[in-house]
Amino acid sequence: MGNQKNPWISALVLVGLLHKVSGLSNIQVCNPAYVELNALQQELRDVGFTILGFPCNQFGMQEPGENNEILSTLKYVRPGNGFVPNFQLFEKVDVNGVNEHALFTFLKNACPPVGDSFGNPTNRLFWEPLKINDIKWNFEKFLVGPDGRPVMRWFPRVNVSEVRADILKYFRQLVQKAD
Repeated sequence: MGNQKNPWISALVLVGLLHKVSGLSNIQVCNPAYVELNALQQELRDVGFTILGFPCNQFGMQEPGENNEILSTLKYVRPGNGFVPNFQLFEKVDVNGVNEHALFTFLKNACPPVGDSFGNPTNRLFWEPLKINDIKWNFEKFLVGPDGRPVMRWFPRVNVSEVRADILKYFRQLVQKAD
């Protein structure tokens, strides 16, 4: 049993978790996502699932703070109210461009792009060159399976409840294959 793989162990990789606070509407948009991510981590942690968060400053320069400020910002500002993520947060990374972290090169090459457009990138996207498979914005998500292979990718605006449904469907498929 010690060498047997748990078919449920998977990870959800999130990009660019934080948003610049520019008014109450922005705070209201952030609160549900963070709370839902914590709930998803809580719900699935006993089966080996984990969420990995990677803050990024390449989208509208929305994460200008230092790495040591991220947790305090989440707790007291955005979303605030004493929020503490129950998932792993890493240091800020570049996810696109010439300085992109190798993890994101791997993820993007393994999953098809979520769209073929960047909208109007002027003064919003801070990397070059722009490529079709680049991460489009904060909160783009990747599901990595128990074998370490990326299996799914979601557009940044896809809500956590839809991601949860897809993850549960994927887990059911894993269990059926194992039987």
